[in-house]
Amino acid sequence: MFVMHEEPSKSALKREAQRLQKIGLRLTQLKPDTRAGIDMPDQLRQAIDTHAAINSREGGRRQMQFIGKLMRKVDTAAIEAQLADLDGQSAAAKHFFHSLEQWRDKLVSEPEALTRFIGEYPDVERQSLRQLVTAAAASRPAAAAQASENHKRALRTLFKFLRSTLNDHA
Repeated sequence: MFVMHEEPSKSALKREAQRLQKIGLRLTQLKPDTRAGIDMPDQLRQAIDTHAAINSREGGRRQMQFIGKLMRKVDTAAIEAQLADLDGQSAAAKHFFHSLEQWRDKLVSEPEALTRFIGEYPDVERQSLRQLVTAAAASRPAAAAQASENHKRALRTLFKFLRSTLNDHA
């Protein structure tokens, strides 16, 4: 039995080239220190750095086409996963975010949660943590349906503190 393997259509190839070029564009838009943390081939990194130095519109467009061409030779799955982590879209990033929310809620509602948190993360700045938890708990309104602006602000501040603490711990 003869089996034919169809080549991708010209339109499909063009869509894939545009998708790769968009990933390259996303890489060029990252801050240099963030971009340095992305694992990619040296030739692609140099092309992206060159794009940042180009001032002319046409030159930038041609450089983006070159970046798209280089992207076709690279395994983009790893780069896309790293970009998803940066955007907070990966499963690990979502899990981390949800665990932060859970800690924040427990710390505000359960007094013994503070001891558990300090037990798990002994190098946390305890005084700051206690102050933030106390402020969030004290600003909690009596009716659960209406959250005051002060309470929301206190919860955000506590969340940011937990995020920086757990990022340092990891």
